[in-house]
Amino acid sequence: MGKSQSKLSPEQLADLQKNTYFDKRELQQWYKGFLKDCPSGQLDKTEFSRIYKQFFPFGDPGEFADYVFDVFDENKNGTIDFKEFICALSVTSRGRLDEKLKWAFQLYDIDKDGTITYQEMLQIVQSIYKMTGQMVKLPPDEDTPEKVACKPVLAKHMLTCLQRVDKIFRNMDRDKDAKLTYDEFVEGSKQDPTIVQALSLYDGLV
Repeated sequence: MGKSQSKLSPEQLADLQKNTYFDKRELQQWYKGFLKDCPSGQLDKTEFSRIYKQFFPFGDPGEFADYVFDVFDENKNGTIDFKEFICALSVTSRGRLDEKLKWAFQLYDIDKDGTITYQEMLQIVQSIYKMTGQMVKLPPDEDTPEKVACKPVLAKHMLTCLQRVDKIFRNMDRDKDAKLTYDEFVEGSKQDPTIVQALSLYDGLV
């Protein structure tokens, strides 16, 4: 899928239709846009972050984009090809709840050890608030690196990132071992839909 190939082949289309929730027209449309942003057909972290910046011009999406990139990059070769891109997009925008939760777990499990630690959850939550441009300055006596205040979109009151993660772990970590298993994460996310809402950047476009 390099510069010379302006359209997906019938074989590629058939494969992607089988593995995504998009039809032929949508796949060709996304492929055209993908090549426009990335003529080489291989998206690196810098380009991926630039795309996020277009959607979040008032925030800093770099950190969150890096975490998402690592999940999109299924073969871990440092770039995202169109198949990796469109398959991940299919899950995050149109996938079943169980598919979205599996994808979300991969995002929050930064070191890929099969569990989500408090620190991993905190890193993702902080990166989401940085991306949406909702950072709020704390009073000097509270302004420590650990207490960066964050204002959730549409929220009526302030919550710090720490308070947010405390609440998540209080609700999800059933055995209180300071880490979340996949089962704990799935059950907890069903009670707190905001856990997966941040995943789908392109919901309004597909």
